[in-house]
Amino acid sequence: MSYANSRIPSSAQAGVHEHLARAVERHAAAPFRKPYATYNEHAVERALEGWDGRAPLILDAGCGVAHSTIQIARANPDARVIGVDQSEDRLSRRKPYPEALLPGKMLLVRADLVDFWRLLVDRGIRLHAHYILYPNPWPKIGHLGRRWHAHPVFPFVPRLGGRLEMRTNWQVYGEEFALALGLLTGRSVSCESYEAETPLTPFERKYRDSGQALYRVSLDLGDVRLDGPAEAVHASAGIQRESQR
Repeated sequence: MSYANSRIPSSAQAGVHEHLARAVERHAAAPFRKPYATYNEHAVERALEGWDGRAPLILDAGCGVAHSTIQIARANPDARVIGVDQSEDRLSRRKPYPEALLPGKMLLVRADLVDFWRLLVDRGIRLHAHYILYPNPWPKIGHLGRRWHAHPVFPFVPRLGGRLEMRTNWQVYGEEFALALGLLTGRSVSCESYEAETPLTPFERKYRDSGQALYRVSLDLGDVRLDGPAEAVHASAGIQRESQR
């Protein structure tokens, strides 16, 4: 079997989903009251244990086998770098890196991001950088609500601040992510082509070596404060719906 044989997600959806803006607006306006799972509360406590509150905090959300977390930590030796994934099996497969060679300030925790993101916001945590690398695209038209940018938890993501970067091999996902982030922040956000000279994840390396185009959405959120439903989202979403008519 050939290594570089990855395919771009196949979908009947050729552009931004017609219901995306409405979904973002609805989630931004409504409280998200899903109860926290105890293991996710413990995961956040473990992730922040010993952190002095001054060292830069970097989150690798959905880190998989943690190759990206390791590279990010090596490039940021003064930062606390947290890799989060819901699969203990994936986290345990961080080969070929033995424990002794892992960066000292890096930590891997098993948690559901739906809870983990909200718990960080509850604690007033502000990130230095935030990576969402090659999330599951859920390419079927009916699966819009499973994509991170159309999920009820997404309004919490920009509230963590810092430099947010999402990468994908499906252009539609990148364009939707940029639109949703722009609606929530009131900023101009774009999806751009990206050359992965040094791939951060095994997927990124495989996609690149398969000759696929890669896409990136990056926004420096700085000290933006979105303490409640974003006011800008309502007007922006209205404009978006008008443009789609």
